Parts: sequence; C-alpha cells; structure tokens
Amino acid sequence: MMEQQDKIILIGAGNVAHHLAAALLKAGENLCQIYSRTLDAARQLGMKTGISYTAEINEIYPDGDVYIYSVSDDVLPSIVKTIRMKDDALILHTSGSQSIDVFKSFARHYGVLYPIQTFSKKRELDFREIPLCIEGNSASVLSRIKRMAEKLSDKIYEINSAQRKELHLAAVFACNFPNYLYSVAGKLLENSGLPFSMLRPLIFETAHKVMLLSPEEAQTGPARRGDESIMSMHKNMLKGDKELLKIYTMLSEAIRESQDKEDTEEQKIPPIEIIDMPTLW
Repeated sequence: MMEQQDKIILIGAGNVAHHLAAALLKAGENLCQIYSRTLDAARQLGMKTGISYTAEINEIYPDGDVYIYSVSDDVLPSIVKTIRMKDDALILHTSGSQSIDVFKSFARHYGVLYPIQTFSKKRELDFREIPLCIEGNSASVLSRIKRMAEKLSDKIYEINSAQRKELHLAAVFACNFPNYLYSVAGKLLENSGLPFSMLRPLIFETAHKVMLLSPEEAQTGPARRGDESIMSMHKNMLKGDKELLKIYTMLSEAIRESQDKEDTEEQKIPPIEIIDMPTLW
C-alpha cells in the first residue's frame, strides 16, 4: 500500500513561490493550492502550474498537511494568525531573516525551508543546485522537513535562526548590493552612449574567480593597488554626483583598509628558518 502524500498549500505567489511551486511539482509532491493576496498573482502561478488558486483567505483549504509561507517578512506574522488549518499541520516559511519562533504561538509543528538564491520569475533555475537551509522546532519535525528538502535540492544545510540571519545579511552583501552597483555602472555607460553588455564578460569573470579563489585573492583595481592618481581622477569625474562620489570613496577606503590589514597580518608571520642539512652524497 502506497504512503499517502502530504497535501501542500503554498501561501504566496511571488518570485520564490514561482520557483518553489515548480520544484515541488517536479519532485512529485502533492501541491494542492496556491494563495496570494492579489488575484492576478494567484492566477498567474495557478495557470502556470495547473494548480488550484485563490485570493480569498477564507477559501484556503483547512485540511492541508503542510503550509509553506512564501511571503514578505512584514506580512508573515499577521497572515499566520488568519489561516485556518488542522492542529497537526506542519507550517514552514522561506524567509532568511524571520525567526522560526514566528510560528510558536500558532502551531505545534513548524520550521523553515530557506533557499539561498536570487529569484526572478523570468529566469529559470535548477532547483537541485540551490542550497536549502532547514530548521525545525523538534527533531521529528526537522527530519520531516529534511525528507522534503532532499526531494528538492542536493544541497541541504541544518542551521538555526541566528545563523540564518547572518547568512541572509551576507547574501545581501554578496547579491543585492553588487546588483545595485551593476545598475550604477549601467547608467554611467548609458551617459556615455555605451551598452551595458560591454561589462558582462567582466562581471562573469569576477563571479567565476571567487568560485576558485578567495574574495581577497580575487580583488583587483586601483584601491587594491593603492593607485591614488586613478582614484583621484575617478572622484573628479563623479564630483557632480555627491551620492556616487560618497559610495566610490567609501568602497575604495574599505578595500584599501582591508588590504592594509592583510599586509599587516602577512608581516606578522615569522620567516621560515632555513637549516643547513649535511650533504648525503
């Protein structure tokens, strides 16, 4: 006799939910319903996946076994209070910064299924390559979440809420901030009549290098070299935009200080003592 599959309800229809829904279906999971506060978003994901959808919170199936909240952090605490479900249902969220305890007053079984990736609806991804961070409020719940996660990804990490917050902060520095800087670079090029595509090989190589080297080893540029003449020229070029000048100066100083610290640490390493060895021939 086949084991009955859990009925999964997906709360949310944003970027993460679009990819997660597809991954759940590909893994053969029993995704039964999609809810979004906006009908257009619910319909879009429902039509894409062929799954029942609703924008009415009182129409969310109350007999689900697993409810996955893939909504913004500011919405999560309030929406948890309003959804009817079975007493033994498992509820999860996909947030990088919300504590697992956001569910503590509303469920007996709860946890986290956090994918470390940047998601866009128009960009297809291999979900099996996406690291999934999991957490559960008990050993049995964690084991249950892990079984689900292993169907979705080959990279599973058991981490706690404090570690996940640090990871999310690191991800902002590694992803969101560089993407903003790409936008800045694009506007600088646009002002000179140059296409952003000219930077794509550079961006690709920059990202590829940190797959093979540490970020410190991969760092290049005038601030890394301490090239004051080039940095002065750049600052002069940016003097008409105080915000960009501030960003350029701050980042250059941070790189320079990091390099100075690295040089100081290297100087502390004692030289290797060379001992004369007797000739054996």
